[in-house]
Amino acid sequence: MTAPVTAAVPAAAREQTPWRRFLGDFFASKLATLGLVILVLIVGAALLAPWIAPQNPYDLASLDIMDSKLKPGSESGDGSMHYWLGTDGQARDLLSAILYGMRTSLLVATVSVLAAFGIGATVGLIAAYFGGRIDALLMRIVDIQLSFPAILVALMLLAILGKGVDKVIIALIVVQWAYFARAARGAALVERGKEYVEAARCMSLSWGRVLFRHVLPNCMPPLIVIATIDLAHAIALEATLSFLGVG
Repeated sequence: MTAPVTAAVPAAAREQTPWRRFLGDFFASKLATLGLVILVLIVGAALLAPWIAPQNPYDLASLDIMDSKLKPGSESGDGSMHYWLGTDGQARDLLSAILYGMRTSLLVATVSVLAAFGIGATVGLIAAYFGGRIDALLMRIVDIQLSFPAILVALMLLAILGKGVDKVIIALIVVQWAYFARAARGAALVERGKEYVEAARCMSLSWGRVLFRHVLPNCMPPLIVIATIDLAHAIALEATLSFLGVG
């Protein structure tokens, strides 16, 4: 009698969870590991900016106008500070400005992407689950949203809402949620007809539990990819809005 197939598989391999397998495959790639290290360094530098930045660019009392427009590697007039990247026209250390600026950019991008993820995924899952007129109505709203350039919608909203970090976050949420809704609907349509969804319905589970406890986890891979791309897009869009004077 032949041994079961599972007997030939090492016990450690059988006990690995999907998350552990993902981490194993991730760290097996040198490029992925290098990218993670760079990302951790950037986020760490932004979080530790008040402690590692040579200067607080928002503290006007610490600025000396005589140190304006210095080239990289210059020292301050009194020799107390070394400007590794030079200074701008207001005598602000550019390295410090970059570190403090990353804090704002990461905050705006992260909050807006998470909120857009939640709203868009919810809309997409509901549209796929119920179908019919609800699906048609929600997807037409998504189509209208996607038909306008993101920068145009953001400019219009900020012209109405005004300036401020919270206003920028709201504008970025509005221009990004539709991407998640479209992706979530497509993934949920594939999962809707599978056996585990039918079994959950037969057990009389609420539609919210079916969607968020069973369907959503299986729709996460494409949504995570979109969230990663949208994070960089949100930073670029926030910088563009600030350059235009409405950020």
